[in-house]
Amino acid sequence: MPGGQMKTTLFYGPWQCRRQFVNQCQMECAQERHTLMGCIWLADIKLDWVGSLVVLPVPVKAGSRYGIYHCCCNYPTLPKAVKEVERKRWEKIRDSFRDDWSKKFGEWPVDGGISWPGHHIRDLWHGGDPVDPNNIIPVQPSIHDEFTRAYPACYAGQAPWNTVGPDLPYSDN
Repeated sequence: MPGGQMKTTLFYGPWQCRRQFVNQCQMECAQERHTLMGCIWLADIKLDWVGSLVVLPVPVKAGSRYGIYHCCCNYPTLPKAVKEVERKRWEKIRDSFRDDWSKKFGEWPVDGGISWPGHHIRDLWHGGDPVDPNNIIPVQPSIHDEFTRAYPACYAGQAPWNTVGPDLPYSDN
């Protein structure tokens, strides 16, 4: 960036959603005539900028955060056969999706020569779009397994996903 450097850090949950996210989920579910069962905070993107102002040569630091969360509304589930068709749609575009993502954000993460899974924020079983770039994030395989275990509890309205968590559930010191 002109005049400075941008650093992006991803923190992965899953965590209980902060109050603001739960409120957004309540509105989202209500708009779609569904009930909120729970909320999962999946990841937090921290953006830091260090540089100097163009007008004044003064050092400046700035930053922001963007939380990625999922609302577990009581959406109907897709029949297994339909879900498998949607999964195949994802599998057909997965490599080109990763290439496009890499052009925008840097290389798609890889561990030991194996690409990280793409996690569908709104899962396919509950009608998530399998090819929407805004519905997919790269996630470490072990964290992806945690997300997969947490989603059924969230949709069932079980703890801890049915209660509000802290504003910032991790330390980034």
